[in-house]
Amino acid sequence: MPEEGRDTVCISSQVGCPVNCQFCLTALMGLERNLTAGEIVGQVLFVMRAREDSPAGDRQDQDRHDGERLNIVMMGMGEPLLNLPNVIKATRILTDPAGIGLSPKRITLSTAGIVPKIAELGREPVRPKLAISLNASTEEQRRELMPITRKYSLKDLLEACKAYPLRVWEKLTFEYVLLKGVNDSDADARRVVKLLANLNAKVNLIALNPGPGIAFETPPPERVQAFQAIVRRAMPCFVRKPRGRDIFAACGQLKRHQVEKNAVFQSG
Repeated sequence: MPEEGRDTVCISSQVGCPVNCQFCLTALMGLERNLTAGEIVGQVLFVMRAREDSPAGDRQDQDRHDGERLNIVMMGMGEPLLNLPNVIKATRILTDPAGIGLSPKRITLSTAGIVPKIAELGREPVRPKLAISLNASTEEQRRELMPITRKYSLKDLLEACKAYPLRVWEKLTFEYVLLKGVNDSDADARRVVKLLANLNAKVNLIALNPGPGIAFETPPPERVQAFQAIVRRAMPCFVRKPRGRDIFAACGQLKRHQVEKNAVFQSG
């Protein structure tokens, strides 16, 4: 995802996802398998190689690379905390000076809220920044949208966030997918502010990226802006720009839409 001054690479940690968020196309796949650390790092290397092979030429790409930040977000397919050993191994490779040499400040991991694994992540000496998919303003609402809440309650999740050992330069990020008429009201926004009041946090809003089989709609821009206006009175709040929505490559849309059948060959 190229932007002025930086490129962001969204990578996956699993093939499919077991968490079953009701607004996410990837959830319809279920979980096929975990990715290895090499497969996780390989996604970054693929993009870096593609940049080098761009028609603009190697020298121009090197000039861009010198002046840009490469950011990695583990927000593609899968729940990273359910593949934590490989995610941590990949992070060490990405940050190692003998590897890709990225700063941990440029890598973010997003979780639906696997509470015990949040504490485990916090004990790692080399780890990504932490982002939490919140997506609801009440326990009941989150339980409907994110069945994982039936196992790890919103209350316990917020307690884990309070106990999380933030580094001096770090904030927690809370992601909130806005669903038309479901979790996007002014009252929802005020409840989000109350939930996060005692945390060193910022909020990223994502207007739903729709897809077949998803029973929710995208709120209009004015509703997104009204929600943002309420939240940012209390804390930093940003609206995530959709990328790749037309090819089902945006946040929450990653899903294989066609499966090729194995070819059967018969000798004559």
